[in-house]
Amino acid sequence: MSEPTSLPRRAFLRGAGTAIALPFLDAMLPGSILGSLGLAAEPAKKPPLRMAFLYVPNGVHMQSWTPAKEGTGFELPPILRPLKPFQNDILILSGLTQDKAHPNGDGPGDHARAAAAFLTGCQPRKTGGANIRVGVSVDQVAAQKIGGATRFASLELGCEEGAQSGSCDSGYSCAYSNNLSWRSESSFLAKETDPRQVFERLFPNLATRQSANARKYRQSVLDFVLEDASKLRARLGATDQRKVDEYLTAIREIEARLDKAEKEARERKEAEKPPAGAVKLAQSMPSSVPSKYQDHIRLMGDLFMLALQADLTRVATFMLANEGSNRSYKDIGVPDGHHDLSHHGNEKPKQEKIEKINVFQVEQLAYVLEKLKAAKEGGRSLLDSCMILYGSGISDGNAHNHNKLPILLAGKGGGSIRTGRHVRYPKNTPLNNLFLSLLDRIGAPVEKLGDSTGRLEGLT
Repeated sequence: MSEPTSLPRRAFLRGAGTAIALPFLDAMLPGSILGSLGLAAEPAKKPPLRMAFLYVPNGVHMQSWTPAKEGTGFELPPILRPLKPFQNDILILSGLTQDKAHPNGDGPGDHARAAAAFLTGCQPRKTGGANIRVGVSVDQVAAQKIGGATRFASLELGCEEGAQSGSCDSGYSCAYSNNLSWRSESSFLAKETDPRQVFERLFPNLATRQSANARKYRQSVLDFVLEDASKLRARLGATDQRKVDEYLTAIREIEARLDKAEKEARERKEAEKPPAGAVKLAQSMPSSVPSKYQDHIRLMGDLFMLALQADLTRVATFMLANEGSNRSYKDIGVPDGHHDLSHHGNEKPKQEKIEKINVFQVEQLAYVLEKLKAAKEGGRSLLDSCMILYGSGISDGNAHNHNKLPILLAGKGGGSIRTGRHVRYPKNTPLNNLFLSLLDRIGAPVEKLGDSTGRLEGLT
């Protein structure tokens, strides 16, 4: 049997119970001259498309979000200015609505409905009990159709834990406020907020399954694949060698940040130790969540980016915070609770603080986009092969409205989306129309999703 002339797309570095998926390399394109690594798979024709959804709670200060001009060459408003380096990579979509987040006779509970309806376009059943019901979310429609091509059908990430039962918002289950992904009408996929747990899922290794006391002696997962990496590197061209080196360096840097966060957590626990003779409470495992919120977001963002780069998944959701979150933003000079501020009553000082939070959130998006754009595959950036939707299920937090939502789409969808524009849609255009168009592009078409009325025009 002749050897393949291309490196298989599903290639891994292996060693001692470790498997590290490789990013897309030029050697994976048909016709590349590369000997077999003993992996039976077809070479890739082109980089795969990825689809992801990033969610922020409590709406935004819309006056500082919406560009004044439509089309190209628009000036970025204050909240979106951190995206200046990526203006040609984004599409601002104004006027889209998620009607099923409105009360529609169900009374208060807009925060719960905002998150539950955001990716489903379905009205959640008002209940604080176990009989929750909403609808299948767009990410899971895609995961069910294309998820078999990757190790993980989908990846659900977040930065804020939350209850999954009981009532959190005016009689609505906490499950609605704290989750975006719904596999079925009554089954959600809980997000992972612990960076260490995410890392160990993406880069499994027997050495990571140690007791808390042994964590500080953990070896890098890269230590177990050095021999395989060396063999691979010798067969690659200079460009692919650089890609592999940068990718492995990024993994090692994440490990170092995780170790630092866990060390700081241990030190905090030690400092808070009860005095001698006091009753000792059971201690939980050291946390890998950094003490600073921005560090947590960026650590999860890097894991999110690596999962897409290594084609471990092509579908992901990332909640920067739960809907209705009252998190304080002391690190940026806003000590007030976010949800409290969102009920600003048109008071300018509160609106200015909301805008400051919104700018911070977009800065985190810019961080992720920078990483995606810097990663190259198949002659273009990883961002070009993505469709990253960023937004909220509420527009103005004070009004609790769900029309004219703040929606931004980043990435060119493999060349199928014309970015660098601001497009304004007619009143009450369903957000789910956009989802139908994204599903078409990623190879998971459906005729209808939630309250969709057709494909969204204007993307190309």
